[in-house]
Amino acid sequence: MKIAYSPVYTYNKLPEGHRFPMDKYDLLPAQLLHNGIVTEDDFFHPIALTETQIIRTHTPEYWNKLKNGTLSRHEIRALGFPFHESLVERGRHIASGTLACAKFALNEGVSLNIAGGTHHAFAERGEGFCMFNDFAITANELLFEKLVNQVMIIDLDVHQGNGTANIFANNNAVFTFSMHGEHNYPLKKEKSDYDLPVEDGIEDDAYLHAMEIIPTLIDNIRPDIVLYLSGVDILATDKLGRLGLTKNGSKRRDEKIFNWCKSKNIPVAVSMGGGYSTNIKDIIDAHANTFEVAKDIFY
Repeated sequence: MKIAYSPVYTYNKLPEGHRFPMDKYDLLPAQLLHNGIVTEDDFFHPIALTETQIIRTHTPEYWNKLKNGTLSRHEIRALGFPFHESLVERGRHIASGTLACAKFALNEGVSLNIAGGTHHAFAERGEGFCMFNDFAITANELLFEKLVNQVMIIDLDVHQGNGTANIFANNNAVFTFSMHGEHNYPLKKEKSDYDLPVEDGIEDDAYLHAMEIIPTLIDNIRPDIVLYLSGVDILATDKLGRLGLTKNGSKRRDEKIFNWCKSKNIPVAVSMGGGYSTNIKDIIDAHANTFEVAKDIFY
């Protein structure tokens, strides 16, 4: 099972003042190895996206601002973190990792990125801790290279994939599905091809029941690949999520997605998305479950 991960993903090489209180990009690979879910040979280190790949999704003007460090104060504030050139390089590797995972999935059935799920980035700007939109870049590259004709994005992060929805608003080759907290960020929602807002505090059974629309959508769309954003900010323990799912409920969610895709012979590439529980063990456990379920179902 191919897993995208690079030391570039971590924040520990950033200068003070630019680091973030999120250690999951270091801890998750170690946990996967400790649990025997993967071996060192399963990991690959993605290269950075090229400029050409970036501007097939993002505008040249936005890319030039990132490349030259000329974002305005307002644009940096919208990103949600202080700007640093290392974050640009990090984002280029993470988005490239998602693209590589998609290509592996086309051959092997499934592939997962330790990071990614940066669905709040628009073509012309970043926001919500998202600089490059890895799923949008991946979908556009797969279509450009004529590796697929139809892409389906299944976004189950607690926050709507507003940047993704906006980028593909007029592109019938990419179907965007977002199941998210109705009253959560972003305050102004974009229009996905299919939005499924859920109420605050929703628990396992009600959430999993609401998901049952997905196989019908898959049958109607008949995608060549699914890009699955498996955010674990749906947990009741999440500081930002406002939903009520348990770790077992999150695992059952992943089982449904992978079983639906496997039964229909649809490859699936996965990015981890958000997770902000107070106890980082909850985040790592829930993310590790995603990898374990993918391995159990596809291998």
